Amino acid sequence: MQIHIIEGNHNLRSLLAWHLQQAGYQVQQSSTLAQAYQRCEQELPTLVILDSDLPDGEGIEFCQLYPQANSLILMLSARIREIDLVSALQAGVDDYLKKPFGMPEFLARVAALLRRSRAMTTIPTEMTYGDLRIDLVRRCIYLRDRSLALAKPLPQQQPLETRIDLSPQEFSLIYVLAQANGRPVHRSELLKRAWDVDIDNPRTVDSHVLSLRKKLGHPDPNGLPSAPAIETVRKVGYRLNY
Repeated sequence: MQIHIIEGNHNLRSLLAWHLQQAGYQVQQSSTLAQAYQRCEQELPTLVILDSDLPDGEGIEFCQLYPQANSLILMLSARIREIDLVSALQAGVDDYLKKPFGMPEFLARVAALLRRSRAMTTIPTEMTYGDLRIDLVRRCIYLRDRSLALAKPLPQQQPLETRIDLSPQEFSLIYVLAQANGRPVHRSELLKRAWDVDIDNPRTVDSHVLSLRKKLGHPDPNGLPSAPAIETVRKVGYRLNY
C-alpha cells in the first residue's frame, strides 16, 4: 500500500508522513502539483492525500488530470463551506477531511479508505496469452484451436479449446513465462520465480521446458503457430512463443 502525500505545508507534510510510516505504510511526498504529476506518471499510488490549496494550483486539478486513476483520494482542506465539499466529491475525491484535524481521525480515515481499496481489488482467476488460456484456479491451461480462426467462425461461435493438464511445476513455469509477456526470461530468474525450493542447476529448467514443449506443440513449417511453444533464446533463456 503506497500513499502519496501532496501537501504544500512542509511541517504538516512531514508530520503526516512520519505517522503513516510508523503505521507501516510506504509514503511518497510532493509539495506541488508539478511534482505530483511527474511522480504519478511513473507510478500511481494506492491512496493520495491531497491538499486542496497548493502553491501552483488547486487540488481539484489533480483529480481532473487523473479522472480514471485507480488511486483513492483523501482531500485535506481548510475550506468548510458545503459547496467546497460537494465540488471535491464531484471531482472524484473519495473522502474529505477538514483542517484542523486530529491525528487519530486522520489515520482512521486512511485505514478506512485502504480497506475499501482492498475490497475493490478483484483477484484474477485466469490470464490469456495468444492462444493460451491459463486457469489460475484449476491450475491447468487451455489451447484455442486455430483452425476455427482460419475458417472465420460465426460471431457467436465459441473458439474450441483443448485442455492440457500440467504437473504443478510445469504450471508454475509456464505461468512465469506468460507473465513476461514475450520477454525472454533467464534460466536463473525462472529458477527463482517458478520453483519454491532453492535449486541452482539450470538443467532443471531445460528438462521441464522439454516436457512442456511435448505437451504444447511447436510452430508449423510455414511459420504459423498451431499451438504456443517455448522458444530458446541463446545466451539468455526461454520465451513463450505462439
